[in-house]
Amino acid sequence: MLKFDANLSWLFQEEPFLERFGAAAHSGFKGVEILFPYSQPAKEIRAALQCYQLEQVLINAPAGDLDKGDRGLAAIPGRQPEFRESFEQAVEYAAELACTRIHVMSGIAGDTPAARTAYLDNLEYALSRCESLDLTILIEPINTRDFPGYYLTTPEHALELLREIGRPNLKIQLDWYHAQIMGGDLSTRTSSLFADIGHFQLASVPSRGEPDKGEVRYSYLFSLIDKLGYTGWIGCEYKPETTTKEGLEWLAPYL
Repeated sequence: MLKFDANLSWLFQEEPFLERFGAAAHSGFKGVEILFPYSQPAKEIRAALQCYQLEQVLINAPAGDLDKGDRGLAAIPGRQPEFRESFEQAVEYAAELACTRIHVMSGIAGDTPAARTAYLDNLEYALSRCESLDLTILIEPINTRDFPGYYLTTPEHALELLREIGRPNLKIQLDWYHAQIMGGDLSTRTSSLFADIGHFQLASVPSRGEPDKGEVRYSYLFSLIDKLGYTGWIGCEYKPETTTKEGLEWLAPYL
């Protein structure tokens, strides 16, 4: 059976942060993911996970100064020392939360040789750092409509990087929302990339709301990855139209 986790940075925002864990558990979720947990002490998050018997599925590495427009550091030339220092914080949080996946955002760097060099350098550092820690590094292609100038934009580019780096603890985080905007053909791309995918995410297109709306037929994609033998998680990273609970009817058949 497929497993769905709640992204607590997007869902249950009507609740204070630490109360979102209980809201997720009471709604039937067994796992959660958080974009940037670093404003909250890791021990408090761990206590909430333990209280509601939830798995911390995924966290993002720090992405720089979000207020100044940073959306990741890994592909930003000249900021390698900052990336490495901040990545240590991600490793510490992952250990405290028993989380085995860290998403490394490439950042707003444009597609330049310097960005590529910085990205490969930082990914090699992160992968070496995590090699003995049972941590998987995820890279996510993000669409250029929402994030103009983002470095990693297509699943095919992500696959090219995986092949070049050749590390078993590097996987693709495939968000169907972004992939639909950046070329579509989701069933074919999902099937061809399947062996290299470490995590899925979803949202409707184009509104980024509940996945039972919009142009993507998610029931078909769920059936497809179930037949392919997917045993990982699907992250629910979308903007509820009203409250999270009111929009969860789509999930009932899968819990």
